[in-house]
Amino acid sequence: MSTTLDDAQFLELTAKIAREREFRCGSYKEKCLRRRIAVRMRARGVHTYADYARLLDGDSVEWDKLMDALTINVTKLFRNWETYGMLADSIVPSLWAAHHDQVRVWSAGCSSGEEPYSLATLFYRAGEKSGRPATPQRLKILGTDIDKRSLDAARAALFDEDAFADTPKEYRDRYFTPEYPATVLPAIKSLVALERRDLLLESAPPGGFHMVVCRNVLIYFDRESQEMLFQRFHDALLPGGILVLGKVETLLGNIRNKFAPIEARERIYRKL
Repeated sequence: MSTTLDDAQFLELTAKIAREREFRCGSYKEKCLRRRIAVRMRARGVHTYADYARLLDGDSVEWDKLMDALTINVTKLFRNWETYGMLADSIVPSLWAAHHDQVRVWSAGCSSGEEPYSLATLFYRAGEKSGRPATPQRLKILGTDIDKRSLDAARAALFDEDAFADTPKEYRDRYFTPEYPATVLPAIKSLVALERRDLLLESAPPGGFHMVVCRNVLIYFDRESQEMLFQRFHDALLPGGILVLGKVETLLGNIRNKFAPIEARERIYRKL
């Protein structure tokens, strides 16, 4: 197939995905999209984007598998413990000790729930240590994602053994049920609310946040979309609020002047 025809068919397929599934392909890096679509094409034994587009027309199951591939749902509880350890040691206890009427945290791009439940566990533990228990009235952790299937999994909150690969044993034993699939304690689960939200299309959820966590999501977007989202996160945070990014992500453009690093290596920043 000529490069010109291949490019034309790719554009037609991504336009179809955007039109029929409201997924903004144009904001994602093209190389990433091509790679993930190619995985599904190989799985179904088709060789052109046009053939794959025709296959999608009569196959709702394949649509689901494609969207699952495109929304990049790869995560673990307490993924990269170095970051969570710093949050647990200083940031979360400080936020909890400030005696806000309600601490608000946004997990943006929460996938199947590992991130918001990990954050909820940190706050619950801080509440235990301080004698000021974490309750839904005192803490709200909002997890948002574009993928409905991931959100369904997050609501179930059932995790297999692989999901605990980065979890310290004391957390695994104290805050989760022993059998697999394991689930988080009901008191911790009650701290998390979940909703479908497209980061690129919709503004930040209402209400000021004390912390916004968006890890290993922005790397898949083009620079224009990244800068837009950084500004959106800035606007969502209260003065002095905390922004946590993934380890390979960094602030871009003028927004760098609106945050101060707390721990640059772990990509933890404070809003100025």
